[in-house]
Amino acid sequence: MTRLAYYPGCSLRSTARELDRSFRASAAALGLALEEIPRWECCGTTAAHTASRLLAAALPANELAKVPADMGLNAIATPCAACFSRFVTTRHELREDEQLRREVEIVVGRPVPTDIAVLNLIDVYHDVVGLAALRAKVARPLRGLKIAAYYGCLLTRPPAATLAEDPEYPTRMDAVLGALDAEPVAWSCKTDCCGASLALCDRTVVIALARKIVANARACGAQAIATACPLCQLNLDTCQADIRASDQTWRSIPIFYLSQLVGHAVGVPARQLGWRKHVVAVPALP
Repeated sequence: MTRLAYYPGCSLRSTARELDRSFRASAAALGLALEEIPRWECCGTTAAHTASRLLAAALPANELAKVPADMGLNAIATPCAACFSRFVTTRHELREDEQLRREVEIVVGRPVPTDIAVLNLIDVYHDVVGLAALRAKVARPLRGLKIAAYYGCLLTRPPAATLAEDPEYPTRMDAVLGALDAEPVAWSCKTDCCGASLALCDRTVVIALARKIVANARACGAQAIATACPLCQLNLDTCQADIRASDQTWRSIPIFYLSQLVGHAVGVPARQLGWRKHVVAVPALP
């Protein structure tokens, strides 16, 4: 069984509990052992760097340091796109800036390795499990389901930190969906921003962005959208109710976490996938 350090992050303990549950369940079904980092703390998300560069680097660095020293592992799975962004950005900055690395290690109190593999949700299924092995585990193929793979703005950017092969038009989530026998669609908004935390201070911007993203996916033939980011899922799922309230012609489509679709396809029971938390009703899947 492949062992991975697991950093759930704050969202997966609150608004994105279904991402945590479906990822854990799908990982177990695929032969992965997720070992939660002991006494993990907030990574600082995208807000800490506006207050202090040192704090923004030290928070994720403290968790990275635990992985080899306390767990004996060399890879960490971070399903939250914001957490993933902070981990890979910190890893990159510590590689490039020796002065920052020395300051961070003083704060952390021990060496911080920069050779740890940091894996987002897509990486785990695409690289650790592998497409062939994933395809072989599919018990409920998503045959005929047309899905738009939505990456959002953090999973592939900046490419110097994420090491994304194609930061503007990525295809790795599409390949995972294809392994489930779904039909990934070609569309224009794969890496567009959903508005992120503007939902807290200017929801009109988020509603407009969500409308554009969902409308583009639907116009390209998608019956659903798959994402690997708690905030992307929350914004696209909840904003459709606001859109429909002012536009009775609006046709909503469900917004899935990739882990929910993988979990369903490999036979995870529905009660572990969190369908009931969705605002847009989840239709019966193949």
